[in-house]
Amino acid sequence: MKEWLQKLREQLTGLWSKWTTVQKVLFVAIVGAAAIGLVTLITVSAAPARVPVLTRPVEEPEQLDRITQRLDAESIPFTVGPDDVIYAEDQQTARRARAVLVREDLIPERTDPWEIFDVERWTDTDFERDVNFRRALTQSVEQHISALRDVDWARVNLAIPDDALFTEEQDPVTASVIISPRPGSDLREDRRRIEGIERLVMLAVDGLERDNITINDPSGVVLNEFDRLTAFDEVDLRRRELELERNLERQYIQTIRSALSGVWGEDRVRVANIDVDLDHGKYDREIEEFSPIEIRPDDPRTPFDDSEHVLNIPRSTRDFIEEFEGTGFNPEGPPGQEGQTPPEYLDRAGVVGRYSRSEQEQNFELNRTVTTEKGAPRVARISVGVALDGRWQREYDEEGRLVRQPDGSISREYIPVSEDELERAEELVQAAVGYQEERGDSVRVQHIQFDRTAQFEREDEEFRRREQIQQIVLYSLLGVASLLVIFIIFRLVSRELERRRRQREEELARQHQAMREAALRSAEEEGTEVEMSVEERARMEMQESAVNMAREQPEEVAQLIRTWLSEE
Repeated sequence: MKEWLQKLREQLTGLWSKWTTVQKVLFVAIVGAAAIGLVTLITVSAAPARVPVLTRPVEEPEQLDRITQRLDAESIPFTVGPDDVIYAEDQQTARRARAVLVREDLIPERTDPWEIFDVERWTDTDFERDVNFRRALTQSVEQHISALRDVDWARVNLAIPDDALFTEEQDPVTASVIISPRPGSDLREDRRRIEGIERLVMLAVDGLERDNITINDPSGVVLNEFDRLTAFDEVDLRRRELELERNLERQYIQTIRSALSGVWGEDRVRVANIDVDLDHGKYDREIEEFSPIEIRPDDPRTPFDDSEHVLNIPRSTRDFIEEFEGTGFNPEGPPGQEGQTPPEYLDRAGVVGRYSRSEQEQNFELNRTVTTEKGAPRVARISVGVALDGRWQREYDEEGRLVRQPDGSISREYIPVSEDELERAEELVQAAVGYQEERGDSVRVQHIQFDRTAQFEREDEEFRRREQIQQIVLYSLLGVASLLVIFIIFRLVSRELERRRRQREEELARQHQAMREAALRSAEEEGTEVEMSVEERARMEMQESAVNMAREQPEEVAQLIRTWLSEE
């Protein structure tokens, strides 16, 4: 071993000594670059790799919190990058995290299932691409079904077999779909919507046939077994037919009421019964009609119809004439032999014959009209019964007052409907419903007296209440007038008594004053000095001032007296 190493060293030393400086520099540079590349590769390989759990960032903070809390609860290591992308340590951890998010329905709604094809890797195999394609296709179909209004959530499982060499050995593509209808939805019984979901899945998956699709609800009931929905379809069809009949009956009732209520009043008309039988049969009918051909149209300037018609016009003519004149050909035997003609025909051999035949064929053209009709619901029969009430008229006496019954109710007189009015009403009803006798329609308008006891009781009660209100108002007005009259009389009497009392007091005061003045005059005449108190002098001066003021300003004094009286 030592000899081999020594020999290798000698060879390298001799080779090195033979190289030029440029070759030595190139060799050193190549070795250094290889060393640096090796160190870089080792460093990068030793660094921890991160695999994105979702290819898109989770933009909503609430949804990101729910995802992180769920991953923490499952003890799955992850990190959230600055771009809100969730990363796992390796591919296996990322798959586990995605499985948890799918199971808990935490995948963001805007996540595109086909984004897994946006990342190209050198290590991807055909098998991984097929698996990614199935996953993306499955998620896309689930999103399409879940977007429907009556679907709460959907799960889809697609089985896409590998391509076989021969067509007869190719396994079919199958699909299993689980749908959870929204609460209150009739998706399970609606055949059209189930067929729509079935067709959606069939067109989304290449090679998938309708027979290979199974749609179930969460309880395991197969929804696309349409044999069990036949009864529901018949019930739904019958329900729609009955609804159509009821709508038509309501329209006829409204038409009848509009026609009769304007003449006899709305409260006097009752549609007792209306029955519309519709023929829902489906048919295709072709009608062929022939009509005359118009060769000259009508001239509008003439007062009469001058158009000309013919039943037909020639289209083609064929004549065949055949004539024959001469003897006929009688077969004979070989030369020298007697013929085989019977004796009775030998006498006719020399007779000259004559034959004539004539044929004529002529084709004519006609007006031909072909009409194709398709079945649609039509009215087969109509039965209508209408009740018409008479009129109630209040009775009045000779003075124009309402006649009252012994119990206090209003007396009324009933006026029945005449036969002429019934006939006119029946004609109006027939015109309103499109009466056809040949169809078996039936329209009856009868005079029936309606029970108006409750209505009359309400009217009588209202009339009594108005009378009571009128009496109360009248008695109240009379009471107020009486009080007013009594108050006025009281005021007049009280004023008259007050005036008389004041007159008496004034008369007494005047008498006292006259007596005092007389006493003063007599004292003056006698020369006797009379002493007056201060109060008497003030009172006398006030009286003199009042007398002087009354003489000078009588109106103001009268107003002052009125004010005193009103205050008292």
